[in-house]
Amino acid sequence: MNRRDYAQLFKLPISMMSTVSAATGYLAFTHDLSWRVLPLSLAILLLAFAACALNEAQEHKLDALMERTRRRPIPSGKISPLGATLWAAAFAAVALAGLGWLGGWLAAALGALAVLWYNGLYTYLKRRSSLASVVGSVIGAIPPAIGWVCAGGVLDGPILSLSFFLLMWQVPHFWLLALRLDADYAQAHFPTFVRALGKDSVARVTFMWTAATAASALLLPIFGLSASPFLGLGLAAAGAWLVAVTWRALRTPEKSGFRRAFAAINYYAVMVMGAVILDAVLGH
Repeated sequence: MNRRDYAQLFKLPISMMSTVSAATGYLAFTHDLSWRVLPLSLAILLLAFAACALNEAQEHKLDALMERTRRRPIPSGKISPLGATLWAAAFAAVALAGLGWLGGWLAAALGALAVLWYNGLYTYLKRRSSLASVVGSVIGAIPPAIGWVCAGGVLDGPILSLSFFLLMWQVPHFWLLALRLDADYAQAHFPTFVRALGKDSVARVTFMWTAATAASALLLPIFGLSASPFLGLGLAAAGAWLVAVTWRALRTPEKSGFRRAFAAINYYAVMVMGAVILDAVLGH
């Protein structure tokens, strides 16, 4: 296996997003950009690697049916499902021990919940219900909460508002992916809202949920994540940009529009977390 194979096995973009969101929760509490965020980031990265490798072991037969995933390391025969599972077990053990050391039992419990939710409930429901994407969105809410707890916080309004925003963001992220890859998902017999409702209806619902996601970001200053007016203005501007781009992209349900909207919703999440980090570090 080469570096690209490992990046696919551990789903590097997804793992990095979880790591950044956990660091955002940590820095939002500490207001201090120091080396202490690094052990947390490493623990979350390893935990995400574990969940993703285990997911690929669980779904390798379905991955082999889809054009997008059939060249992944397990379907292509570069690593066995057992080998991927062993990687996952080793990384999960190290990550959960690290979270327990950094943030106590609650941080470790939240980490274990994330893996159980992703590899247990979500992976099970993906094969059986189009509602899996909504249920799976809970996974995005957990990493920032872990970061906050590891920094010394409790699960109160400020961090719950950030977790709620990431939960909201995860849903249109999933739906836009389903719109882009509808043919692949159909080939593997994954049930999706696209199959049930059609692309036009799902595109309209996705736009409305995207607008709700932009509105949910405005809860961050309201619930006390920051007292800075600049954060609220930045979030409002980023939300207006997202709504405008998504409206233009989804007016006509086409693959190119789905691709633009998918890129926009992901850039937007990075913009919001970047704004929270900058406000926490520079605003104090």
